[in-house]
Amino acid sequence: MQTYKAPLRDMRFVLHELHDSASLSALNGLEEVSPELIDSILEEAAKVCEEVLAPLNASGDEEGCRLENGVVRTPKGFAEAYRAFRDGGWTAIACDPRYGGQGLPHSVNKAVEEMICSSNLAFGTYPGLAFGAYQAIASHGSEDLKQRFLPKMVDGTWAGTMCLTEAHCGTDLGLLRTRAVPQEDGSYRITGSKIFITGGEHDLTENIIHLVLARLPDAPAGIKGISLFLVPKFLPAADGRPGERNGVVCTAIEHKMGIKASATCQLSFENATGWLVGQKHKGMAAMFTMMNSERLSVGVQGLGLAEASYQGAVAYARERLQGRSLAGAKHPDKPADPIIVHPDVRRMLLTMRAYAEGCRALAGWVARSLDEMERAGDQDARQRAADFTALMTPVVKALFSDLGFEATNLGMQVFGGHGYIRDHGMEQYARDARIAMIYEGTNGVQALDLVGRKLPQHSGRLLRGFFHPVSDFIEANAQHPQFGAMVQGLGKAFGALQLATAHIASKGLGDAEEAGAAASEYLRLFGLVALGFMWARMAVLAAEKLPAANSDAGFYAAKLTTARFYMERVLPQAGGLYAAIKSGKAAMMALDDAAF
Repeated sequence: MQTYKAPLRDMRFVLHELHDSASLSALNGLEEVSPELIDSILEEAAKVCEEVLAPLNASGDEEGCRLENGVVRTPKGFAEAYRAFRDGGWTAIACDPRYGGQGLPHSVNKAVEEMICSSNLAFGTYPGLAFGAYQAIASHGSEDLKQRFLPKMVDGTWAGTMCLTEAHCGTDLGLLRTRAVPQEDGSYRITGSKIFITGGEHDLTENIIHLVLARLPDAPAGIKGISLFLVPKFLPAADGRPGERNGVVCTAIEHKMGIKASATCQLSFENATGWLVGQKHKGMAAMFTMMNSERLSVGVQGLGLAEASYQGAVAYARERLQGRSLAGAKHPDKPADPIIVHPDVRRMLLTMRAYAEGCRALAGWVARSLDEMERAGDQDARQRAADFTALMTPVVKALFSDLGFEATNLGMQVFGGHGYIRDHGMEQYARDARIAMIYEGTNGVQALDLVGRKLPQHSGRLLRGFFHPVSDFIEANAQHPQFGAMVQGLGKAFGALQLATAHIASKGLGDAEEAGAAASEYLRLFGLVALGFMWARMAVLAAEKLPAANSDAGFYAAKLTTARFYMERVLPQAGGLYAAIKSGKAAMMALDDAAF
């Protein structure tokens, strides 16, 4: 049976102690945000996730969604849970108060997202996609579209989707065929088919607002000829309520490996009425507002599932009696020792813990940059935050989802045979986690984005937001009396990252395949160094806090121990990754296509 308890103490450590949430009040619109307010929000969110969403996770997976006469029915309890979620204001946390939102920081919203993903990822896809659609409309829609659609999306009465993929084109959206024909009243008629549409049809809200990529009759070929359109399921009536049914129909739902309670739909648009969002032929720029938000959220999905799987594995390892400790019986009064005494079980548990807490810290840093990007009073500060967010988006999406899947597999392994059967729910975490490596741009595509676009962009300017603080920290702490060796280990891994960056810049400029061959290893190396930086910072901070910690002494001591494990057992992978990167493309590209 699945259990989940929100890791509020660690979230408070990340938000307040590591990333100084008190200073959020210096940002525009966040003057009233305090650590106390943040804590109250997290505590209430934890109650919703633990008491309302988590109990529906396994049953929702078992039942799944079903399509009945064009209408998708979500599993038992989901509609009631969504009403409670909506009525609690959880759809409006980070939305603009002009449209009924609460105007709270992204850094708080991402922490809430993590809890939702841990407790019930499938449920979380519905409000998650709606928030992404909200962001795209708020950033690029006309004032009329904003006023007509955003208040209902913010209060959760209406949901939203992102309609990109077609059967013949996924990543290569330049091949899409969906058409948009302009009408005299300024609207457009949208015709085409889309697949893999999360939340494309469901019974949780009274309307669904689809954001659809399509081509105008005069559109140039390729990616530069795509426009973005807002296409509602029901056309709003004069009073703002859903009116006439639009020409969009769900023709099928996908039968998936995981997130079965999330409706993944095939949609057919037949002369559906829509309105242009942003400029003609500039749809990808508008859609990337949503896609980048979703990519960060997909990374948080991996983090959330890693945490849930870790909690389940720890509880089982403490209870499951099997064999004796290699150092001699730890519990001679029992027929066997609990498996948590065995080194390999501890290796798995500590790996899961190091991944989850490290990713939570890095997510907090990136989420903080989202707040600064939107709200800093100084334009230069906004630009620096925007550069850092752009750099880290592919890293967070790919690294967190990779590590989330690894963690859920380790969780299954801790359970042994009991992890492979459905009773304990551990295999569901692994099945749910697997999609995060694929959707919103596969992790291989994220790696290509990092090396092909982000590294060379503005002559390498984006790298400064990461390289400079890491370098400064290493220089300031390399001789730390307690953590000098740990910081020097980070310095060694960081040196490998710097050399790998120079190698890719040198080789990749003349041969794109060289950069492509190194991309996945480079992203992993980058991510492991980023987690190493977080762990080194957390170790120094925990050591400073420990002497006066009192009741929190155990928390800070565990933080130090986990930091040591990460630095000694995980971060050394950096050397092997650099060696693979330096080996070049030859072995990868030499085999003839016909020989595969």
